[in-house]
Amino acid sequence: MALTRKQVSDAVDGYGWCLILGTLQTQVLAGSLAAGAGFAAQAAVLDDAAGHLLMDVRDDRVAVTVQTLADDQLLPRDIDLARQITALAASLGMTTRAASQPRPPQGIEIGIDALDIPAVRPFWKAVLGYVEQGGNALADPLGAGPAVWFQQMDAPRPQRNRIHLDVSVPPGQAQPRIDATLAAGGKLINDKHAPAFWVLADPEGNEACISTWQGRDT
Repeated sequence: MALTRKQVSDAVDGYGWCLILGTLQTQVLAGSLAAGAGFAAQAAVLDDAAGHLLMDVRDDRVAVTVQTLADDQLLPRDIDLARQITALAASLGMTTRAASQPRPPQGIEIGIDALDIPAVRPFWKAVLGYVEQGGNALADPLGAGPAVWFQQMDAPRPQRNRIHLDVSVPPGQAQPRIDATLAAGGKLINDKHAPAFWVLADPEGNEACISTWQGRDT
């Protein structure tokens, strides 16, 4: 049974995880590459080849993503796995943190406005080496690069950028990220859909969106 966004967020509250683009994400602060690799090896046993776990081992931390990959959604089993990973980290003297330096977990998507999406999508699929991901989305088959999605236009926009970044962050990180963007010379273009997303632009009008899971249908 699939869970709502609020149910997922509430279920992992206090465990050091956050909900990002339909996945649970955390960073395990391991202290060294060797320690991180050791943690990842033990965490992989918890997944037991069930296809719920992705890990990226870095110098002093492990970025962990949990989702039922075959169904592209979060299920109760994913919540249980996240909690087990938090317990494993604690047993090794490590911590799971959803808001740790140098930056908290986030997800990046590339949005492309198009008048004829079926004509445009194959180009981006081929040039990126991506695969179809339902609807109008494309995804990196290795799960490393940002997803690409296409937004239907009803008329050309010759004076406005047609490719923008969507940066999804935990709800508590949205306002600090917006504040930093404005302090860096950005402009707030539209906040009528907040807290689902805010539209910002750089000094030349190129746009990006800061988004969270809140303010959406489920």
